Amino acid sequence: MSAMIISRIIGAIVLGVVGVFTSLPIHQYLTGFIPDYSLSPSATIAISSAVFAILGFLITPYITIKPIEWLKKVFNKATPQTLVSGLVGLIIGLVTAAIMAFPLSLLPKPLGQILPFVGLVLFAYLGVVLFVTRQEDFFNMIKHMPSRSVKGGKAANSGERRILVDTSAIIDGRIADIAKTGFLGGSLIVPRFVLNELQFVSDSADSLRRQRGRRGLEVLSELQENEDVPVIITDVDVEGVREVDERLIVLAQQMNAPILTNDFNLNRVADLQGVRILNINDLSNAVKVVLLPGEEFTIEVIQEGKEYQQGVGYLDDGTMVVVENGEKYLGQSLPVIVTKILQTSAGRMIFARPTQEH
Repeated sequence: MSAMIISRIIGAIVLGVVGVFTSLPIHQYLTGFIPDYSLSPSATIAISSAVFAILGFLITPYITIKPIEWLKKVFNKATPQTLVSGLVGLIIGLVTAAIMAFPLSLLPKPLGQILPFVGLVLFAYLGVVLFVTRQEDFFNMIKHMPSRSVKGGKAANSGERRILVDTSAIIDGRIADIAKTGFLGGSLIVPRFVLNELQFVSDSADSLRRQRGRRGLEVLSELQENEDVPVIITDVDVEGVREVDERLIVLAQQMNAPILTNDFNLNRVADLQGVRILNINDLSNAVKVVLLPGEEFTIEVIQEGKEYQQGVGYLDDGTMVVVENGEKYLGQSLPVIVTKILQTSAGRMIFARPTQEH
């Protein structure tokens, strides 16, 4: 039996009992008000209890179950930061109302009886609204307050870093290896709508998209097993925004957190709105091996190039190396010397020629 039906039954019983106790005053009132009123007291009791029981059966869920469900939805959507801010604001509002209650009670009647209650509701409401709407400012102020020194002269922890994760970064897969190195230094926040998008990709009819989505789910599972970098899946959402990228940007602004992504368009739009972006491709390009013209290294030629007699090989970081006259060395490792380096939007390309031919 559901809670809704149980609440209706309890409401019907309670208000039915109330109808029994109020039936006698009702009978007396109707007898004096209506001269021809001919119902007996027992009939009035039966009618009154039935009416009150039906009324209790109908309205009880709307004053018990429905408000609780509404509060549950509100609390599920609210961040812990919002809940803490609302609680602090409520306490401060109640304390302020208690201080103001005594002078307000000294006012002449009926103001002295009404205004203390009005002040209680008003100050409680204003406290919650003020602290919830300005929560970021209050938390930033607390974070930047000077802290006492600890052993070694280090400052106390001022708050853990939070990083919002985009679907493209999860599907890419390199995020798991980066997390193992410890360079992220914070908690990875995965909103529920990002997880839903990842699930949608994994259920796609396109085999390639489906494979990428399932790989992303495996990467996310691997991240959750890493104890050094906490992964938090949150139900926090943005009302009135449908696109995942826009919701991420608005959420990043609210949480004052960067976005970890590989999406070029999201990178540009977020940058225009002042949101910090952590791009894995930029990180990959930054840590690639730096080679200068004239330096020598060994490369394995694995395929033919586009031009005549060119060979192509790859460094460990994925950088393409084009070897002049390298076609005849296909499948072999040979020492080469760098002749030119070309930086493109797709990455870095190195042109070289065999050392013995230089």
